[in-house]
Amino acid sequence: MKEYNISFDFYWAPYLVESNRDDTRFPFVRDHIVRIKAIEKHARQWINADILIFDSFAWWLENTTLLWGSFNSSDAIYKEVGRLRSYEMALKTWSDWLDIHVNRTRTQLFFMSLSPFHKLGEDWGMASDENCYSETEPITTDGYWGSMSDRRMMQIAEAAVHELRTRGLTVQILNITQLTEYRKEAHPSIYRKPWVPPTAEELSKPQKHSDCEHWCLPGVPDVWNELLYAYLLNYS
Repeated sequence: MKEYNISFDFYWAPYLVESNRDDTRFPFVRDHIVRIKAIEKHARQWINADILIFDSFAWWLENTTLLWGSFNSSDAIYKEVGRLRSYEMALKTWSDWLDIHVNRTRTQLFFMSLSPFHKLGEDWGMASDENCYSETEPITTDGYWGSMSDRRMMQIAEAAVHELRTRGLTVQILNITQLTEYRKEAHPSIYRKPWVPPTAEELSKPQKHSDCEHWCLPGVPDVWNELLYAYLLNYS
């Protein structure tokens, strides 16, 4: 946006730290390997930003193997570690980097909480083989919380942010989880690619092929942006 002298960048680092899923040219890698102590490859792109907005959740639901060392090293150590502990370790690497490298007088920091899925219709009273497909109304149960949203991961992220604050570095949590839990009807379902009509297979088995993780645009993410905008206005 030249008239405002602003640039926006989307940077792909699904685990925050380095992984074998960083290269989007190879999206179907079966085994997810995470270099749990390696972040510099990504982080060097973040140094001069005025505003940094992080999030990391969905990819941690896959089975991951942690790696100490480089991908090509003969003496690298590979180890399977539980999801929560792996997530905690990655956020420790992330927070340590922020503490050392971020300019506290320049850069505003945000961490967005987990984005809910609506893959399990039984969560809102449907049959176990139902999901977001054909849903047209939001969930109206007060305080609804889906079974796929892991509160423990949110607590780990909040703890990492709190620990940074004790070191004098403020990171704002953008908590979009609860308000988004209600929106089971806001996913693209089998219409994820609006420029391509659904295939015969997708139409015959819509539950199997429905995208109940991402969101329609415009839609729910616009509300997230409004919350971010409110934070930015308050800061300025």
